[in-house]
Amino acid sequence: MMDINLIREEPQVVKDNMIRKGYADTSIVDVVSSSDQEWRTLKKQADDLRSERNKVSKEINDLKKAGKDASEALERAKSIPQEIKDIEDKADKLYEEIKLQLKKIPNLMHESVPQGKDDSENVEVKRFGPEPVKKEVKPHQILAEDLGVADFESSAKTSGAGFYYLEGELALLNQALIRYAIETMHKKGFHYVETPLMLRKNIIDFVTDLNDQEAMIYKIEDEDLYLIGTSEHALIGRYVGQLIPAQKLPIKHTSYSMCFRREKGSHGLDEKGLFRTHQFNKVEMVVICKPEESMKFFDEMWGITVEIFTSLGLPTRTLQICTGDLGVLKHIQYDVEVYSPRRDEWIEVGSCSNLTTHQARGLGIRAEDKGEKFTPHTLNNTAIATSRGLVTILETFQNEDGSVSIPKVLHPYMMGITEIRPSK
Repeated sequence: MMDINLIREEPQVVKDNMIRKGYADTSIVDVVSSSDQEWRTLKKQADDLRSERNKVSKEINDLKKAGKDASEALERAKSIPQEIKDIEDKADKLYEEIKLQLKKIPNLMHESVPQGKDDSENVEVKRFGPEPVKKEVKPHQILAEDLGVADFESSAKTSGAGFYYLEGELALLNQALIRYAIETMHKKGFHYVETPLMLRKNIIDFVTDLNDQEAMIYKIEDEDLYLIGTSEHALIGRYVGQLIPAQKLPIKHTSYSMCFRREKGSHGLDEKGLFRTHQFNKVEMVVICKPEESMKFFDEMWGITVEIFTSLGLPTRTLQICTGDLGVLKHIQYDVEVYSPRRDEWIEVGSCSNLTTHQARGLGIRAEDKGEKFTPHTLNNTAIATSRGLVTILETFQNEDGSVSIPKVLHPYMMGITEIRPSK
């Protein structure tokens, strides 16, 4: 949520940021400014009435002590509480409207964010690991079914498109990726947490972009609950309304969870399989920190994802998200991508974002250092979404005899299995 103080003090900065991001209309800043002025006027009126109430109370006491008629003052004293309530009700309603508008104003972008109209103009930053090798490979869906380690037909019958059954070596490989990522995060100093898989609307409203909420988040019918699209939402939501002592910063947490998303955009072969699913496994990481430290943690976090995927032996790169593709909450975002031999293109496997104060402000998360209160920065990043990890392993390490080699770093988690071979 945008800082109202920035709109009060530097509205043009907010407008210029919106223009840079591609907004044709910045009038929402003027609307918020006008509403804020009205809200402050109402607050002053309420404060003035409280001051008057104190004066009237003193006047009543003085009149009674002097043996004079206090009926007029008493009548005034009776009317003031209702006037205060009416003004405060109006102010509270206006404040909620202002908050809704502030949510729609994008976070100030980092100076390095490249100009661009959409995802076609995102910019490659750096490549890591082996060079991409284009080759003819069997699609992961067909390969997994041929190997007898996935069943997409049954899941389509039981649950519909976007779901799957994993079994045997592929199910074990999925668990190996989870365990490897969790251990990597633990070694990096991240505290492991298991979270609720459902959250209330007041949390969802401020941990997601409005577009993501409408297009991707599952709502539980007749309940004030939503299925999480990532454990990041629950990890950050945990601190709603809290005042965090500065000595406890940075908070570095990681979590494994099942995630749920109303994925749209699957076509053709990708309608079945693991590339786009409604349910998937993910190891996530979040940081809550002092503002001056957030870009340091941003670099650390995306670097961990790169390390995980390059250690699997996969060609990896980072992509900086341009102005037109950057979410409303985000200050800067790097995607981590892995090369897909079947597509001969790069596919997203992780996304690292610095949200500065935008997320924390909406949730009312504050920090305090020697009596001084401030809004901390929040960051999030995917360590691994195993479905995409499985896709790239099946594509990259399939052999001519139809088997799939398991990356060496995963061998300790595979109970002696080093390759997936066709069932006899």
